[in-house]
Amino acid sequence: MPGVVVNIIIAVLVCWILFIAIDIIFKLPEKGGVSGAAAIGTAIAEERGSLNGGYMMGNIVCSPDASAGTLLAACGVFVAGIPGGLVAALLVYIGNRICHDPGYAGTTGALCATFVITGFGLIGVTPDAFIAGMVIAILTIQGMSHPYASHLLTKLWGMRA
Repeated sequence: MPGVVVNIIIAVLVCWILFIAIDIIFKLPEKGGVSGAAAIGTAIAEERGSLNGGYMMGNIVCSPDASAGTLLAACGVFVAGIPGGLVAALLVYIGNRICHDPGYAGTTGALCATFVITGFGLIGVTPDAFIAGMVIAILTIQGMSHPYASHLLTKLWGMRA
């Protein structure tokens, strides 16, 4: 049992770094890129949050971004290995097109996650740990505190800019 918990903790850290880094590289905190993201960012800013972090959180909610791509890739790798992760990336790409998402953060996240999860599988961290880890990683951004999470995301965005 302790091995499972350690694997999930490792997966949380890897997923959190992976999806936040990809979203920041794709400039999701810069503006509300898809329909609804600006409204969520503005609402979070009105609750003493940060507008740029709110934009990123809005983009996460409104379109398949790197967090969704990482979660779906973990599911795909769990079911069918690397081919499953690649199918997940294709589905995220189609989802981006349906949402009129101009970016490719979700597809990139799914592709990167497929290979990262496969690589960690070689040292014993299984894809199911990454499914649990990604759910926890998303919860830390979207479910704990919108104002604090938005300020953290804005600080990370500021380090890039």
